Amino acid sequence: MLRRVLLSLSRSGRVRHLVETAPVSRGVVARFVAGTREQDAVAVSRRLVDSGRLVSLDRLGEDTVERSQAEATRDAYVSLLDMLARDGLTAGAEVSVKLSAVGQALPGDGEKIALDNAFTICEAARAAGTTVTLDMEDHTTTDSTLGILADLRRDFPDVGAVVQAYLHRTESDCRALATEGSRVRLCKGAYKEPASVAFQTRAEVDQSYVRCLKVLMAGPGYPMVATHDPRLIAITDELVRRNGRERGSYEYQMLYGIRPHEQERLAARGEKMRVYVPYGDEWYGYLVRRMAERPANLVFFLRSVATKG
Repeated sequence: MLRRVLLSLSRSGRVRHLVETAPVSRGVVARFVAGTREQDAVAVSRRLVDSGRLVSLDRLGEDTVERSQAEATRDAYVSLLDMLARDGLTAGAEVSVKLSAVGQALPGDGEKIALDNAFTICEAARAAGTTVTLDMEDHTTTDSTLGILADLRRDFPDVGAVVQAYLHRTESDCRALATEGSRVRLCKGAYKEPASVAFQTRAEVDQSYVRCLKVLMAGPGYPMVATHDPRLIAITDELVRRNGRERGSYEYQMLYGIRPHEQERLAARGEKMRVYVPYGDEWYGYLVRRMAERPANLVFFLRSVATKG
């Protein structure tokens, strides 16, 4: 129930205004968001890479309604990649891109606009010496996103995919994506979805996650295991052993600001540990989805408000 309420709030303009204008919010958000500028994202990336971790940077923003906004997002990613290259960070830092932020939902030619903009970002990433992962959004965009992914992979086979374990379809999608060289991030999912397309209980989602993880670990691709759950990390370790996988043929992923000591522990034992680092002004929807995913994040936020308010 709490998760459903929070996900509803992620779309509420009135609540968004209240949270964004609260004096305490910026300080709390700093735990989960690198900052508002490209320079902030690069500085956080430097710190994480120096600690032995990897990075995937996400410029916050989605549901773009104007072509100029989509082009501005494209250009911001190109600029960010140039900065990462100049700072010598692209061996350890890539970018994550939401197709809705680069034009996917625009009327008429939205998919083509998103593909063209994503193509430009992929070109910039290749020139910088790094990669791109296409984020997955709500279920209405899944087929479109996978179609654009397939188009991009003709020229950029290292473009990463994301699948969400809470969708009924995802185990089948994993079987289709678990091919040689295919990078696939498996996460639980963070959008409000109907029971007709998505599992609704935590137990069901966890069971689906394990089924999907088994498919990816048994295949010849490159699984990216996005979870903070100790049980799923332990299951991943077991599947690595069972499938005879070597370190470096998969990676763990966690969100910036969540379980940093576990991130450091995994990196210290020689695992590839990538941190998903968002930055930018459009942090509200991202923050609320993070609270919906993990009640401890909501407790942290409310405690901060009570302490500083």
